[in-house]
Amino acid sequence: MKHLLSVADLNPASATALLDEANRFEQALLGREVRKLPTLRGRTIMTVFYENSTRTRVSFEVAGKWMSADVINVSISASSVSKGESLRDTAMTLHAAGADALVVRHPASGAPAQIASWTRGADGSGPAVINAGDGTHEHPTQALLDAYTLRQRLGDIAGRRIVIVGDVLHSRVARSNALLLSMLGAEVVLVAPPTLLPVGAETWPVTIGHSLEAELPAADAVMMLRVQAERMNGSFFPSAREYAISYGLNDRRISMLPDHAVVLHPGPMVRGMEIGFSVADSHRSTVLQQVTNGVHIRMAVLFRLLVGLADSGEES
Repeated sequence: MKHLLSVADLNPASATALLDEANRFEQALLGREVRKLPTLRGRTIMTVFYENSTRTRVSFEVAGKWMSADVINVSISASSVSKGESLRDTAMTLHAAGADALVVRHPASGAPAQIASWTRGADGSGPAVINAGDGTHEHPTQALLDAYTLRQRLGDIAGRRIVIVGDVLHSRVARSNALLLSMLGAEVVLVAPPTLLPVGAETWPVTIGHSLEAELPAADAVMMLRVQAERMNGSFFPSAREYAISYGLNDRRISMLPDHAVVLHPGPMVRGMEIGFSVADSHRSTVLQQVTNGVHIRMAVLFRLLVGLADSGEES
């Protein structure tokens, strides 16, 4: 595995191995006053974010630094991109500067895959490229950390019923989670107004519904999605209030869940719209646990791509 561009780069065995690897890193750091491991000493990781981010960018940077890598955050607003430099030239410049891994977020679907193609040498050399979110396509490490969180809270993913609610049309998180969780044996249900479902969603390994309340009593987990207004160029629902009434997870609706069920949200949350204030802070919420798990998952991904399998010594 040279790159992580899509959930399609994984299979059940490799995805489970990454979850197990994340757990090993979590345990290795447990109780340490100084959270430093020598695993990536001498490696250079560059984060290249063409879109704003808090959780993903910070967790990749923390992951690299906890493994003793040199981590460089490339600020796009202060880079030559502002002078008109192309994506290809930026990628090739960072490759020439010595990047061992490029963590890329871009508003265009397919941009990380294109960078991986551009920076691949004739002998197959080049930096590992990790997709940190591309357009409305995918966000594979978010799906991995969500799966890791579900495994922690529910014990197992296989056979669980996971309900993903909201703006599926513009959500790369929804697509990656639908593919990964179904790959790991979960039953995935998408709930959204018809206007917020992408064309072809019926071909995904999911079932589709339009009533949130109908799905809650049998759900093991509910993943709420932010309405991505910045990606919308039209009216997809009457108003924020109407959306909250139909698809918001409020106190009344959360009481319909089984006692063991949990609530996930990839963030940032719009409290009062897709998720109630008290719901976001309730004991069912895994929001902050997801952030913590994001560091361990990204440690596992960086280690797998830059070093190989810990238990077999296989090189990437």
